[in-house]
Amino acid sequence: MSQRSTGWPAPAKINRFLHITGRRPDGYHALQTLFQFIDPCDGLDFTLTDGPEITRDGGVAGLPAADDLVVRAARALQARTGCRAGVHIHVDKRIPAGAGLGGGSSDAATTLVALNALWGCGLSGTALEAVGLELGADVPVFVRGRAAWAEGVGERLTVVEADRPWLVVVDPRVEVSTAAVFGDPKLTRHTERITISGFKTMALRNDCEATVRRLYPPVASAIDALSEYGPSRLTGTGGCLFACFNDRDAAERARTGVDGRGTVWVTRAASRSPLLDRLAMQQASSNGA
Repeated sequence: MSQRSTGWPAPAKINRFLHITGRRPDGYHALQTLFQFIDPCDGLDFTLTDGPEITRDGGVAGLPAADDLVVRAARALQARTGCRAGVHIHVDKRIPAGAGLGGGSSDAATTLVALNALWGCGLSGTALEAVGLELGADVPVFVRGRAAWAEGVGERLTVVEADRPWLVVVDPRVEVSTAAVFGDPKLTRHTERITISGFKTMALRNDCEATVRRLYPPVASAIDALSEYGPSRLTGTGGCLFACFNDRDAAERARTGVDGRGTVWVTRAASRSPLLDRLAMQQASSNGA
């Protein structure tokens, strides 16, 4: 067996807000957030083998294959289903690492979704999300592929129809340590919980932002610069940040204004992942074979 399947997208995400509502007995933080998808997308190609070896090239420079979430995802799917096939995975990395855009989690989710189809594992979406949760709290939302209100550690998902603003996203090229942020004693941990309907009426924020600003001054400087054009907010634990605009022209003006603050791009929030379309294409191809 040497079947090759190409062009599987793994989109970035933003957190439209991120509230920390408490700390659980196991040490994890209880969250409320709203996930949407944005460009850029990583691209994954899969070459099936008789296996059971899992190999990978591309991806984050310097990251050993055994530590890469795509390899761990493939192995987790093998373990869950007893599949004995193997795969070589090529990762075309476009989402910056350590930026709060969920690139590693998205790559893992795309691996689970693609190999579940290509290997013929037959797991339901719910079962795939459960496998993904073992890899990381953000993986299930990428598996589901829909904009979602999330609670718990981010795994309790409610699909929502959110607005789709134009965004200016700034990557100050600072890799932020999630562990350092969540471990900081000054981190806000007791924000009052809100309802989904409250998302549209309340002042929202990212509870990690004050800590990231203090620990990573270049991120603070980028937030201040973008805030001159519109309310700006960190995504995840950073270091990327974004501002929302009603139209593309306004977003383009803001992009020009913050040029030089790192990598800056204009995109639009999406409520549906392109991964779902690629999966549908694969299923149509398999059904027609």
